[in-house]
Amino acid sequence: MIPLRLMQKINTHTSSNGTRLIHMHRNSDVAYMAVIINTGTRDEAPKEHGISHFIEHLIFKGTQKRKAWQILSRLEDVGGEVDAFTTKEDTNLFAAFPAKYFERTFDLFSDIIFNSIFPEKEIVKEREVIIDEINSYKDSPAEQIFDDFEEILYDGHPLGRNILGTEKSLKKIGLQEIKDFIAAKYNTDQIVVCCMGNVDFSKILFWFEKYFGSIPNNPRIFTRPLFTALKPQSVEKRKKTHQIHCVIGTTAYHYHDKRRNAFQLLNNILGGPGMNSRLNLQLREKNGLVYNIESSYSPYSDTGSFAIYFGAETDHFDKSQKLILQELKKLYTQKISDPQLKKAKTQFIGQLYISLESPETQLMGMGKTYLNYNQVLSMNEIRERIEEITAVDIIEAASILVPENLSFLKYY
Repeated sequence: MIPLRLMQKINTHTSSNGTRLIHMHRNSDVAYMAVIINTGTRDEAPKEHGISHFIEHLIFKGTQKRKAWQILSRLEDVGGEVDAFTTKEDTNLFAAFPAKYFERTFDLFSDIIFNSIFPEKEIVKEREVIIDEINSYKDSPAEQIFDDFEEILYDGHPLGRNILGTEKSLKKIGLQEIKDFIAAKYNTDQIVVCCMGNVDFSKILFWFEKYFGSIPNNPRIFTRPLFTALKPQSVEKRKKTHQIHCVIGTTAYHYHDKRRNAFQLLNNILGGPGMNSRLNLQLREKNGLVYNIESSYSPYSDTGSFAIYFGAETDHFDKSQKLILQELKKLYTQKISDPQLKKAKTQFIGQLYISLESPETQLMGMGKTYLNYNQVLSMNEIRERIEEITAVDIIEAASILVPENLSFLKYY
């Protein structure tokens, strides 16, 4: 959960169609807006694989009242920027723009989300663009290995499918499939509009109701298939790479699990962005075995993903893997000392403060927190929760890292 600066005013509102609004006042001539739709790759049927990301591309290609070039220039002509991305569970649109163009941004985002027409020529063109994107990953084993690992980790479940889809699946997706998916999955009660700017909330609320509150009610009636069956596997794939690339990991805690905060702190201690992480100190600084090593934790609505990635020369691989497993064992068998725990908390809290310097990170964190928890915590509340984490909490959270739970994927 991304914290927010203290003393900043936050207002929220829910429209009659279920769409939610969250606005934070920010003293700046630049404003920011994001629309988060709680629909992603895991919500696709097998025959729809890749459609969420496909739609993310296509909604910029024309609406009932705008051509593609008019969509692109609508904010860029006034110096604004627009971006979009898709994850396993949501579709996200983001814009930064001069604050006086708030209504223009509301209008544009509402138009492309609800009124896109998906011209056939654009479907054909963007399909080829994404196929090129898929092929580009094949030239980057350090990126492709994460998709392949989640396919192993969530074997047979929609969470295991990569976001881009496949060339075969994309060629089966046409205009009707796109319209059907949006009608079924772009539910008004699963959308959050979040914004930051130096504009009175009464104006924000008026524009929100005009462009999003007026959309016909379309509540979610389907439920996501839960992931329940962890089946640890060890897989090797011949890739003819110079280095051996490897991911070690398991499923982890979901958004609403009370152990999630302790596990986030644990992950930061183990292999977070700091050069003083245990894995970096042990494998790189002390033994000189690897150049890249990191751990990551991604919570989902009903499960989570934990992964350690490293690349090593062939003659360093076995020792690297052994040392990683030793570090994992320490986490669930040895209590971290009070000075170490205090230091880890101070570092983690500091990183959170620094993350607030990025308006995009702050905005998306605010929106996703509101989407998942229907509330946003202050930095004081976040800091208190981190400070409450004990050494016993760390051991308990680390209990999922036992060898029998781990899956391995090796490119060699």
